[in-house]
This record gives sequence, structure tokens and C-alpha cells, in this order.
Amino acid sequence: MKKNPLFQIFIGILSFIILNNLFITTNAQTKTNKYTIVIHGGAGYISKDIPDSTRKTYLNSLKIALTIGKNILAEGGKSIDAVEQVIRYMEDNPNFNSGKGAVFTAEGKHELDASIMDGKDLSTGAVAGVTTIKHPITLARKVKEKTKYVLLAGPGADQFGKEIGVEIVNNHYFDTPRRLKNWKKRHNKKIDKHGTVGTVAIDMYGNIAAGTSTGGLSDKMHGRVGDSPLINAGTYANNKTCGVSATGIGELFIKNTVAFNISALMEYKGYTLKQAADEMIHKRLKPGSGGIIAVDKDGNYVLSFNTPGMFRGVANSKGLFEVKIWK
Repeated sequence: MKKNPLFQIFIGILSFIILNNLFITTNAQTKTNKYTIVIHGGAGYISKDIPDSTRKTYLNSLKIALTIGKNILAEGGKSIDAVEQVIRYMEDNPNFNSGKGAVFTAEGKHELDASIMDGKDLSTGAVAGVTTIKHPITLARKVKEKTKYVLLAGPGADQFGKEIGVEIVNNHYFDTPRRLKNWKKRHNKKIDKHGTVGTVAIDMYGNIAAGTSTGGLSDKMHGRVGDSPLINAGTYANNKTCGVSATGIGELFIKNTVAFNISALMEYKGYTLKQAADEMIHKRLKPGSGGIIAVDKDGNYVLSFNTPGMFRGVANSKGLFEVKIWK
């Protein structure tokens, strides 16, 4: 029997409509109205004797950063976008040790590190020792999305930034009077013991992302790289378990593979997020080492540290919104 061309066209259109509606319905089922975001601006010795105006400045900066990420997630945005945009803001804020306001190396310069990870597919990107990149977290994401590599370091990373078109600045752009003054007083052990910024988020689609950015340790040796640009040590994200961003003494977080081990304890040992974080921060690491922020696949969060304070904040779809400094 000869088929009617008009009938075939009709069947084709009908099939397209059915499949398209099925696709939309399937997507709608995977989307929830739940999200969680946590941020940190470094952990360490943070004197409670700081002026009230300084305390308010830090808390206000944390609130602005948290609001940026919360708004992205509340509007149905991706966790990876929320992480990048929050950290970009913190890289522009001289109150934090990342980007503008990064600490000085022993040579009196700035070397910046950053990493970002998508828990959906474990894709990662990182940069270490960059000196001219205004937003290292954005370059880290470009490494993830535009190359077949995970980590680019030193002049090669700076060159990639120029080629890819991210914003380039002179190294002195990162200078701030406060950091310079502290660097000159670098033998004072109670100065510049907090640093690094990070964000972890889970979006309405259940995708977890984590990112970390830092200027490193004050007066660090030229070429020193800490945990922040190292996936598994300072940053990790996996939709099966959790996302983590660390801050503290990088060498200790590297030796103990802190970020990944929190995920591993959950996946292989059945730990809750809090149990896994407490195991790593309060049992494996010595007091004064630093802290982590983390979010699990169910939106639960942890802000765990073994130092006197940690600049931190959390917000979620239930209406929670708070920022803190001390325990």
C-alpha cells in the first residue's frame, strides 16, 4: 500500500511533539527547588580584638559574596557558575587573600593559585603560580573547559590566560598597603595566618561544584604551591558524595589528601558528611591546621575548622542565611 506523504508528515510532527514533551517532563522531574551554598574566606588566627568596624567590614563582604551565589542558585542557575562568580567577587575584595589583596612572597611579589571542579562529571581545572591573571578562578575554569589538561602552572598558565582572553593585570595590581605592611612585619607569627577563599554549592539539579583560590602563605618561597590548586587536597566535588573546599596549612592538606578523603569516607565507609569532616579536621590534622567547607548530595553542609576562627557563610533554599568568623 502506498503511504500518503501528508500522513507521514503528520506522524512525524506528532512524534516530535510527544518526544519533546517527554524530554521536558523528564527534565522537570530532575529539577527541585532545593539548593545549598557555603563559602569561606580563610581560617587561622583571627583576633577577637579587631576593631568593630573591621569585623563589620568582613561580615558585610561575606554577606555580599554569599548573596551573589544564593541569587544564582535561587534563579535555577548552575552550581559551577555560582562557585565561579562568588570567588571572582572575593578575588576582587582586598580583605581576602586571593587576587587583589593576595599576600606577598619572600621576593615581595604575588603568585596565585586556584582550582574548580564539577561533581557531575569530575571535570576539573586548576592554575598555580600565576602572576598576571586578575581572576585565577576563571582561568582555572577555562583550563577545565578549553584544554585536555587539569593543571597549568607558572608562565605557561599566564600565557594561556593571554591567549584565551581573560583579564590580564600587572603583578603590582594585587598589592595592598595592609598586606605590604604585614609582609614587612612577617616575623610576627600572629599576622596573615588566615587566607584562601572557597565556595561549594549544590544546585536545583543536584549538581555539586567546588572551587578554591588563594595568594598562598605570606613570605612563601618562590615557586611554592599549596593545596588550593590541587584537586583531592584542597578542592573536590562528586555528585555521589559531596563537594569540599579547604583552607589552612596547604602542606598538611596535601599530605592527608583531605578533600578527597572526606568524599572517600562517605562513599566507602558510609560516613555522614559531618563524621567524615570531623575525622579529617579534628582527628587526622593537628590543631591549628585549618578547616573545610562542604556540601553533600542531599544539601547537608559542614563548616569545620580546628583554628580559632574561619571566615564563613551558608545559605540554602530553606531560608537559612548566616555569616560568622569565630566559633
